[in-house]
Amino acid sequence: MVQQGQGLFRIDDAELRSQVTRAEAERDLARQVLDRQRQLMQSQSSTESDLQQAEATYRAAQASVELLHLRLERTVVRAPFAGVTGARMVSLGDYVTSQTRLVGLQTVNPQHATLSVPERYAEQLRTGLEVTFSVAALRGRTVTGRVDFVDPVVRLPGRTILLKALVPNPRRELAAGMFVEGRLVASVRENAIVVPEDAILPMQGTTLVYVIADGKAVRRPVELGVRMPGFVEIASGLEAGEQVVVGGLERLTDGVPVRATVVERAPATTP
Repeated sequence: MVQQGQGLFRIDDAELRSQVTRAEAERDLARQVLDRQRQLMQSQSSTESDLQQAEATYRAAQASVELLHLRLERTVVRAPFAGVTGARMVSLGDYVTSQTRLVGLQTVNPQHATLSVPERYAEQLRTGLEVTFSVAALRGRTVTGRVDFVDPVVRLPGRTILLKALVPNPRRELAAGMFVEGRLVASVRENAIVVPEDAILPMQGTTLVYVIADGKAVRRPVELGVRMPGFVEIASGLEAGEQVVVGGLERLTDGVPVRATVVERAPATTP
């Protein structure tokens, strides 16, 4: 674990320190010349031009010292943010440049999760939305975060929009690179008609369900709405309270008598 600003590496600075020492000596000499020129001006033994030249030389020497001190300070590579270090890419004595990778550094808490959303939901996307993740490595566990970034660009070829969410990770269970599946609540429709996915029967370009009416299975075309794990919204074609068949659909025909066993199902609530 490292904190933001903590030193991680020090680049060999022996040559740079020698340059600093020389620049400081030149600055001190320029200051002595400037002081002497000021004394000579008071006794009218020097010209205004000589004094201005001495002042310019001293300012240039001071600027060189400040620049070298800044470069010397930057020989210490510091953590840009708090996190956990990973594999070290360099060893003592290696030659490095500003493009050389030195060490991996990952944020821990909160963790960032990324997901891609189809472009048809673009108008509903905004920061602050709640998103629930199921994590493949944490069986039976879900985590909840909030969207803090919505990419304004639609990405090809899938025509999706990139979202990022901040997810609390106090126990460090989530690691970078883990596969997650997110469920984003972009809007809520009260009193929507929802049926189990296994009640849906695609057939010849249409979507059907079988409804129980007067002890018979009646074929009913429907239009689907939003899908969620295990369930699908019925946009039109069903009324609230009607019973639909969820088993044995392949053996049913329109109008066949049935003896139904009622099974109550309900969508899982979001944690």
